[in-house]
Amino acid sequence: MQELTHYIGGAHVKGTSGRFADVMNPATGEVQARVPLANADELAQAVDVAAMAQPAWAAVNPQRRARVMMAFVGLLHRDMDKLAEALSREHGKTLPDAKGDIIRGLEVVEYCIGAPQLLKGEFTDSAGPGIDMYSMKQALGVTAGITPFNFPAMIPMWMFAPAIACGNAFILKPSERDPSVPLMLAELLEEAGLPKGIIQVVNGDKEAVDAILDHDVIQSIGFVGSTPIAEYIYGRGCANGKRVQCFGGAKNHMIIMPDADMDQAADALIGAGYGAAGERCMAISVAVPVGEDTADRLIAKLVPRIEKLKVGPYTAGDDVDYGPVVTAAAKANILKLIESGVAQGAELVVDGRDFNLQGYEDGFFVGPHLFDRVTKDMDIYQKEIFGPVLSCVRAQTYEEALGLAMDHEYGNGTAIFTRDGDAARDFAARINVGMIGVNVPIPVPLAYHTFGGWKKSMFGDLNQHGPDAFKFYTRTKTVTSRWPSGIKEGGEFNFKPME
Repeated sequence: MQELTHYIGGAHVKGTSGRFADVMNPATGEVQARVPLANADELAQAVDVAAMAQPAWAAVNPQRRARVMMAFVGLLHRDMDKLAEALSREHGKTLPDAKGDIIRGLEVVEYCIGAPQLLKGEFTDSAGPGIDMYSMKQALGVTAGITPFNFPAMIPMWMFAPAIACGNAFILKPSERDPSVPLMLAELLEEAGLPKGIIQVVNGDKEAVDAILDHDVIQSIGFVGSTPIAEYIYGRGCANGKRVQCFGGAKNHMIIMPDADMDQAADALIGAGYGAAGERCMAISVAVPVGEDTADRLIAKLVPRIEKLKVGPYTAGDDVDYGPVVTAAAKANILKLIESGVAQGAELVVDGRDFNLQGYEDGFFVGPHLFDRVTKDMDIYQKEIFGPVLSCVRAQTYEEALGLAMDHEYGNGTAIFTRDGDAARDFAARINVGMIGVNVPIPVPLAYHTFGGWKKSMFGDLNQHGPDAFKFYTRTKTVTSRWPSGIKEGGEFNFKPME
């Protein structure tokens, strides 16, 4: 049995709490490793090391910090296959999907190579008589991130790359379900030239999370996960005077207008609804066709596509469409919600409840499901299923479809499929959701824009990556300076007006 470690001060460190969590192979249901769960003392040791290392790193000029990011990108490309295999082995997603996970994080690292430009302050000369003013963006100090199981490479890089490029040290608390890739990323960062102690990986559960929230040296916290935990972390972190950004659950709607290309819309829903077994915060889980005819045409296109989906382990080849969900508990919760949909009157058009993969009977595989005639009061509509389940909610008008997405408590992402530019512009302008796709099913912004939802999908005022990240991981200091010149006639006792 492999025993994983923490990564502190540039070295793999065994856990001392005596507590461990099992790391499963989701395809087989077998325990393949165990990971230590840190206590508050272990977290504090990591913070101490980070606090000692951070001032010297902040003093390194931004261009040299950017060179570390540049070297890191090269190492990510070099080790892409090894990272993807480790990711798939613990998470269960297919190898192409695992590589996509890494690449979308890598793109944020590439953006952070521009740190010298992004960290420039502002300057005003002669703001007053002999007075100049300028602002500086300075590192916060020790920062932290609490990341989820579904993107064990991408989301840590979304957090630590800008944090480190800004001159901070970073404490990463990854998901205990798939911790190997975060440990590998820390090793690669130091191979790229990052000083020891700037990136620390501390594995753990709620005890480690609470220690992060309460440690007075940690200045900021990023979190991605479920909404109840996001609310908890945001409330407790802010109460402790920290800068906090938390990203929670989602229920992403895709509106299909009568004029949409139905083949394009169906293909988009297959990838966005069932890719990664639906374990994405940007998955489309609700299709909203406008009009009965549109709905009938859409269902007719979806059913044969869903029935052809290939479900299996990542080792079965690149033509596998999706793999298992992450744990037995996740599978049980998905199936429970499916049963609730049937009990509450939704029409189960594609029923994957009896799915069984020969040779992998103990794995956490869930067959694809498609519900039609779902209504707003049903649990499968209200709750985030986080599985390969697509619900079709029929709307009679565009306004009704728009209202469905606007009235839902989550506001992460949404999309509209149409050939009508006026409808698309109206939708984008009016919808109260943070990320919008127009004929794009998963509207995750590229690295030089920011990622973030609205409503109960996001807590905080700054989004992830892009320009917002460099605001989140720095403080602005403004200096007003005056260098006296000429003959002085004594003190002045009033504020001299600008001339």
